[in-house]
Amino acid sequence: MKKTLSIIMLLFIIYIRAQISTIPTILEQNLPATIFFDKNGTGLENYSGNIYAHTGITIDGVEWQNTIGNWGDNTNQPQLKFISNTTYKLDIPSSIYQFYSSNSSKNITAINVVFRSEDGKQQTENFKIDVGSFRMTLDQPSENSITNLSSGSEFKINATTTKSANWSLTANGVEIENVTSSSVFNKNYTITNNQQYILKAENDGQVISKSFQVHIKPTVKDIAIPNLLKQGINYVENDPTKAYLVLYAPQKEFIHVIGSFNDWKISDKYVMNRDTTNKDLYWLEVNNLKANDIYTFQYRTSDGIKTADPYSTLILSPYDDQYINEETYPNMPIYPNGQEFEVSVLQTNQNKYNWKTTNFNRPNKENLIIYELLIRDFNTSKTWESLINDFDYFKNLNVNAIEILPVMEFEGNISWGYNTSYHLALDKAYGPASKMKEFIDLCHQNGISVILDIALNHVFGRSPLVRMWMNDPDGDGYGEPRDKNPYLNQEAKHTYNVGYDMNHQLSSTQYYVNRTIEHWINEFNIDGIRWDLTKGFTQECSPSDENCTNDYHSDRVQILKQYADYQWSIDPKSYVIFEHLGNNGSAQEETEWANYRIDEGKGIMLWGKATNNFNQNTMGYSSDSNFNWLNHTVKGFNKKHLVGYAESHDEERIMYKNLQWGASNNSYSVKDLNTSLERQKALGAVLFTIPGPKMLWQFGELGYEYSINYCNDETINDGCRTDPKPIPFEIGYTKDTNRKSVYEIWSKIIELRLNNKVFDTDTYTISSGDLKPRIHIKNDNLKDSELKDVIVIANFETTTQNIAPLFPYLGSWYNLLDETVINPTSINSSYVISLNPGEFRILGNKKTSLKTEENTIKDFKISITPNPTKDYFSLNTITNNIKIYDVSGKLIKEFKGYYKSNHSFDIQSLNKGIYLVVISTEKGKSSTKLIKK
Repeated sequence: MKKTLSIIMLLFIIYIRAQISTIPTILEQNLPATIFFDKNGTGLENYSGNIYAHTGITIDGVEWQNTIGNWGDNTNQPQLKFISNTTYKLDIPSSIYQFYSSNSSKNITAINVVFRSEDGKQQTENFKIDVGSFRMTLDQPSENSITNLSSGSEFKINATTTKSANWSLTANGVEIENVTSSSVFNKNYTITNNQQYILKAENDGQVISKSFQVHIKPTVKDIAIPNLLKQGINYVENDPTKAYLVLYAPQKEFIHVIGSFNDWKISDKYVMNRDTTNKDLYWLEVNNLKANDIYTFQYRTSDGIKTADPYSTLILSPYDDQYINEETYPNMPIYPNGQEFEVSVLQTNQNKYNWKTTNFNRPNKENLIIYELLIRDFNTSKTWESLINDFDYFKNLNVNAIEILPVMEFEGNISWGYNTSYHLALDKAYGPASKMKEFIDLCHQNGISVILDIALNHVFGRSPLVRMWMNDPDGDGYGEPRDKNPYLNQEAKHTYNVGYDMNHQLSSTQYYVNRTIEHWINEFNIDGIRWDLTKGFTQECSPSDENCTNDYHSDRVQILKQYADYQWSIDPKSYVIFEHLGNNGSAQEETEWANYRIDEGKGIMLWGKATNNFNQNTMGYSSDSNFNWLNHTVKGFNKKHLVGYAESHDEERIMYKNLQWGASNNSYSVKDLNTSLERQKALGAVLFTIPGPKMLWQFGELGYEYSINYCNDETINDGCRTDPKPIPFEIGYTKDTNRKSVYEIWSKIIELRLNNKVFDTDTYTISSGDLKPRIHIKNDNLKDSELKDVIVIANFETTTQNIAPLFPYLGSWYNLLDETVINPTSINSSYVISLNPGEFRILGNKKTSLKTEENTIKDFKISITPNPTKDYFSLNTITNNIKIYDVSGKLIKEFKGYYKSNHSFDIQSLNKGIYLVVISTEKGKSSTKLIKK
């Protein structure tokens, strides 16, 4: 596992591992002890709840004796005490003997412990903490190592102890050597067959054991790899009885394939062939397979590492699968008994998804309105199936693209997905691949593009790219990359790294990235890729040099252009989006990418973070409230490739900051929930109307105010950033009129934006920075009889303001959300419109049409008369409920009771404007538009 060196507590504490330290430094079995645990770099790094110890002891070399309680038993298993930041401690108050209920005559040589979350779904590696001053050092070979030798070769064993000891060496369970009263064991042996060695040293009844293996090298055949085979699993189109496995394995002498097709046994029959041209490429034909049957397998490398195929499209995990239920993933293959680490699934003659939409005409990238989606926190079920069931939520919001946070196989089941371990495998936590394809198909049927967020800057510790070439001193199967890892850097080459940093200058890494791109586009019909953390694609910096990371780097520019070229070679219209957030020299890179191949209609899209700017407006503070730079020409982009947004998954929620720190005066406070929700509407008006692609983060449209650092115990802590958050559907958001009103008004603004050609222009101005922003959008390619000029004004002050729209010409101007008309008397600043705090206007030179619901029920047309009206209206049907909403979706008036046909409904109290009337009858519900004069 990742082991990051840090200093905690007292200077005299010496680390056993980066995450474990003890007081005293050397533990004795008859004395008390304290174990300190730093969760950084472990499977609990992003977990913020209570931590428990699943723990036992090693007695006479046998691990996990006298285990306390059972896994997940919060009553009996010890709970750690929180110390500070990421540090916890476990106190053993009397003695190790007593704590583990061990007989004092027994020999405790180590404490075994795994730290886990409260629900048991997240955990650390297996820590082994030595006990006693009697210690053994195995100098040659390394503990838990595998040495490969030709038959008849010499093998040397060399070990020392801190005290004189009696030694015993067994090979395959039979003692072959003993030495008495010595602190040194030094012997040579001739090897003729595979040996499993255990070396034991005993002093005064205390026994220490070390294990290691020697294997006789198998014969590897040098045979040219068949044409057209790719790394990974290759199926034969017309022969479901066989498949080909191909593995890139430099520095490995040989590779065995073990799996359910050979009873997981090492066999010379399943030694992979070595290609004659590329000596680092191994391959094997697996035959006698049954069509549609599920097979599982691993590679076992010459140094004893067992791993799944890095190009697997379905992975089974001994850690995570047990927590995925049948409802989430029906008929999920079962992890094979007796194995360890992830395994690959092989299945010939798989059913192919029948795509209903085969000629999807995706939205123009310059007009994308993107919904950023985290499946885990969207609804209760957290599955592709549930997204399908809730699809109307996206459709009615009128977005035309959905960007999904990473769904590739990640460590654990509760994650944002950026801790990826297998980039080509869909994580099972959200359901099977067929349901993801069904969701994408449904999006395409409704004109919505699907963009996949992929973290190709790094991998995490379970990945074969790490494990096949790692330093693993404790022999637990996990470790840090070695210096000659063919994919990864030992030390990250930029400031913002998580996991293990990929070296994109290596051809092996480039091949892996290209295969990932190819898989998701070809297999899942995705429309684009959002490339996470593109600043990490350089080899020229260090973790401590942020200035370097933010400088211009030609290696980063070129490799990302190369990847974009490959993405376009697979799908010429695919969206390429970089999360670069450039500053200093890296901003120059953004301009270069935005204009790359622009004459071919391409160009790379860039994330445009304006969170602070917009949030200053919504909070009511003018400092840093200028967002003029969202005009693409300010950044020097030839086309509108700047994906502007006010919120993303990485930023604090705007509503949270509004309610915590919003401005106030005697009669108006942004900290008031409903007041702040009204200001969210104005935010949507000044964000979505700016030409160019835009993005909103999940549930901003409902005024979601739970902090990004919200914890399950309702506290706020940086360690809870990626923790699950409350789900709006569960806590009443969609039944709250004021929250629904934000959703409705954003929906209307987005519809206005997408259905009018005036916004398809490069001619627009943004004036902001004084809490009274003004946006003027102009399209001179349109006729005077068309909507060709739009002016957006908003008041983010906390008092009423007179704002000059500065109309470009006189005439009738229309409020595009309710079609009310104004006739300005001047085009200069002398003509003003009074806006209450939080109000906005979207004004156009012509009317526009916003869609309304059908006003018929089962072929019966409901009519409302008179319409337009001044004081009252009546219906041509019996009704028992009438609800009247304003254009923002807010419920204004309601009539309840039994009303006969032609009953008069009094609306004298309503202001002039356009309203939506929802009518309930015995035949169902219907709606129609009402104009109040």
